[in-house]
Amino acid sequence: MMNRRKVLATFAASPLAAALPAWAAEYPERPVKLIVPFSAGGSTDMIARLLADKMGGFLGKAVVVDNRGGAGGSLGADAIAKAAPDGYTIGMATVSTHGANPAIYAKLPYDPIKDFTPITNVMSVPSVFVVHPSVPAKTMKEFIALAKANPGKYSFASPGNGSLGHANIEHFMDLAGIQLLHVPYKGSGQALNDALGGMVNSMTDNLPSMLPHIKAGKVRALAVLSPQRSPILPDVPTYSELGFKEMSEGGWFGLVGPAGLPAPVLRKLTDAAHKTMATPEFKERAASISGIILANSSQEFGAQIKAAIERYRRIAKAANIRIE
Repeated sequence: MMNRRKVLATFAASPLAAALPAWAAEYPERPVKLIVPFSAGGSTDMIARLLADKMGGFLGKAVVVDNRGGAGGSLGADAIAKAAPDGYTIGMATVSTHGANPAIYAKLPYDPIKDFTPITNVMSVPSVFVVHPSVPAKTMKEFIALAKANPGKYSFASPGNGSLGHANIEHFMDLAGIQLLHVPYKGSGQALNDALGGMVNSMTDNLPSMLPHIKAGKVRALAVLSPQRSPILPDVPTYSELGFKEMSEGGWFGLVGPAGLPAPVLRKLTDAAHKTMATPEFKERAASISGIILANSSQEFGAQIKAAIERYRRIAKAANIRIE
C-alpha cells in the first residue's frame, strides 16, 4: 500500500500529470457546442437538433447547436477541424463534407481524414429525385424517355457546382444516358424555391427536407436513393430497382470532433450519443423520416468516411466534375 501511495504521489507531482489537458477533470464541465455545417431547417440541422436535445441529458451538460453554413458545408467543417480537441466543440459530418467535397474540390481548408476524430455515425436518410407537376412524366421511366427525346430541355436545380445534389444527378445522367440542364444556386434554399415554383424542372434533396412538399403536391417523387424503398413513400422505387445498381446508398449524418480528441472524452461522447439513439423518442422520430439509425464505433465510422470519399472520387471522375 505504501509503495502504491508513493507511486501515485510521485505521478501527481510529475510534469506528465501537469501536462494533462482539461479533460483530466470531470468532462464535461460546461456546455458542448455542436457545429452544423449547413443552415437551419435542413436535414443535417434537423438530425443535429434531435440528437442534441437528448444527448445533453446523458452528458450532464447542454449540447448547443451552432449553424455555420456556407461553401457546401466546408466552412463549418473547417471550424470543427480547427477547434481545440477538448470535447467542447464537436460537429456533424455528412456525405457532402466528408465524401463529395473532398472528391470534387481540388482545394479544401481541411483534410477529411487527418483533421477529424470520428465519433459515431448517427443516421442514414434517403434522398429523393422530384419533378415539378408541370413535367409530363409520372414515372422515372417516362422522365428518362422525355429527357432522351429532348436533350438539354429539362433542367435540374442544385445548391451549387460540386454540391452533393449536383454530383448525384450527374451520376444519374451518366448512367441513364440523358442530358439535363444544370442550374446551380448559392445554397439549397434558393434551389428548392425555384424547383417548387417550376422555374427549374427537377431536383434531388434529402427526403426529410422534401417530404412536406411531396405531400403537398408541389413536386412529384420519381426515385429514392436508398438501399430499400421508404416506408413513407412506398410507391416510389429506388434507383437500384430502376436498373441503376450503382446508386443504392443514401446520405448519412454523423458526429466528429477535431483530430486528437482524447480517448476518455471520445468514450463519453460516443456513449451519450448511443444512449440518445436508443431512446424511444429518437427511434420514433427517425422512423418518421425514413431514417436508419447507424450507431457505430469511431473506427467503423472512420471506415465509412473513407469509403464515401472513394465512391465520390469515382463519380466525380466519370462525370468530369472538378472544382479548382
